[in-house]
Amino acid sequence: MKDKKLRSQEWYGRKGKDGFIYRSWMKNQGLPHHLFNGEKPVIGICNTYSELTPCNAHFRDLAEAVKRGVWEAGGFPLEFPVMSLGECSIKPTAMLFRNLASMDVEESIRANPMDGVILMCGCDKTTPSLVMGAASVNLPSLVLSGGPMLVGRFKGKKIGTSDVWRFAEDFKTGKLSQEEFIEAEAAMSRSIGHCAPMGTASTMAAMVESLGLALPDNATIPAADSRRKVMAHMAGMRIVDMVKEDLTMDKILTKKAFENSIMVNAALGGSTNFILHLTAIAKRMGVDIDLTDFDHFSAKIPLIANVQPSGEHWVEDLFYAGGLPAVMREIEKHLHRDCITVNGKTIGDNISQAECYDRNLIGTFEHPIKPDSGIAVLKGNLCPNGAVIKPSAASPHLLVHTGKAVVFENIDEYKAKIDDPNLDIDENSVMVMKNVGPKGYPGMPEVGNMGLPQKLLEKGIKDMIRISDGRMSGTGYGTVVLHVSPESAIGGPLAFVQNGDQISLDVPNRKLDLLISDEEMEKRKAAFKPESLPYNRGYVNLFLDKVNQAHEGVDFDFLVGSSGSEVKRDSH
Repeated sequence: MKDKKLRSQEWYGRKGKDGFIYRSWMKNQGLPHHLFNGEKPVIGICNTYSELTPCNAHFRDLAEAVKRGVWEAGGFPLEFPVMSLGECSIKPTAMLFRNLASMDVEESIRANPMDGVILMCGCDKTTPSLVMGAASVNLPSLVLSGGPMLVGRFKGKKIGTSDVWRFAEDFKTGKLSQEEFIEAEAAMSRSIGHCAPMGTASTMAAMVESLGLALPDNATIPAADSRRKVMAHMAGMRIVDMVKEDLTMDKILTKKAFENSIMVNAALGGSTNFILHLTAIAKRMGVDIDLTDFDHFSAKIPLIANVQPSGEHWVEDLFYAGGLPAVMREIEKHLHRDCITVNGKTIGDNISQAECYDRNLIGTFEHPIKPDSGIAVLKGNLCPNGAVIKPSAASPHLLVHTGKAVVFENIDEYKAKIDDPNLDIDENSVMVMKNVGPKGYPGMPEVGNMGLPQKLLEKGIKDMIRISDGRMSGTGYGTVVLHVSPESAIGGPLAFVQNGDQISLDVPNRKLDLLISDEEMEKRKAAFKPESLPYNRGYVNLFLDKVNQAHEGVDFDFLVGSSGSEVKRDSH
């Protein structure tokens, strides 16, 4: 690589008019000429900073630490913005725009003079969108996560995002006043960073670390900890060497790396959203991953990390206990230890000296926090292409259950009926929500963990089986079946469920079935008429036309497959 011409020199190394144009306007920022002579790799800092994305609102400051590292290592840092997706604010759901953001990232990298990229990610969808986009270009790339927020305190107890669901139930039943609710808001979100439990944001940070795309401890250092800035500085230094070594993403993102990530996610009790995002990234790289891999590689791994929502504690606590390297060391006999990572070392090298400092936070393989973990993939006549459930966050007594269906045709019907005292529902019922899949409610919102009826909450019922073609927040919990595929909006079997039907869930045997005859199923299928969706312009129209189903990662069909890093020819 030492004698290889830097990619950025296709712009800055030109003579005549073209070189003049590429360099001159850059010099209006006070950049001296020697920065463009091809001796310093140009490092793009892909920043998802936005005040509308609270999890990433500290990224301006974090980017400065990255730049210091790049300069120190002899690189030339240039920061650029891309679309930022704030999970808690953006409507109708951030997932609708993940693919759009990935296109922004891909084309921004491909079209601009950079030799390597730091991907600054935090809030849930910013990580997969940046990795998906960068994977499609395949330059040396290193992921820097923003870090979890510090654990909140409310009425003498630690709290985090997982408590939102509990607070909502207490508010619904009068145990918590509106004034207390507002007090809890500030108490929970008391520092910079993303959600404090092992929600989707921290699951994504762990995903990139276990894939080898991030430096060790990336997943757990709190955002407010000065060591997060140190990591940013070190990431800036390391990406310069990655360019010199030509350590591109395809050398890291192998089939074995994806298998490692699935096992690590199981050990963490990570978000079910992990399946959609890891699948999409794998398909961008041309790596063959499907739902059977998630079930197979999760099944052998127990829950090692005692972190909410599957456990009791928080990601901040996990860092103090040894972080992700310590968790990975507990399952290292199952991992592919020879997988290369961004620091040039193998996974085995990176975890070989990891220690656990608190067995309340990190169990062992022989004595885990829970025997069941990961993600179970269900098949049956209700989900021919699969559905998923997180056993570690479910109620054991409901993992094998048969009950009558209580059907909500869409989210609006659910909201209108759920607290009606005359709703025919009890704790043995199976709640079913339709039309919240990738196309039915464009973007597949996080509404799968439906709140329980008030009359059952007042009886002390805390969990019921809930089934949908949608998603749920990684901070959510319960016996919740998600990602039913194919979705109801396109005529998947979920569309045919009627009130009173019996539904059988058998997680140990990976089965989910609607207990009607094949003849009745065909009769209902013949009568099915898809709803007309009111989207006929712009990005949402493109999404509906080109999006794949949940078992395929909800990516666009035309983005599947890596397309290389060739430079588009300019017309100057």
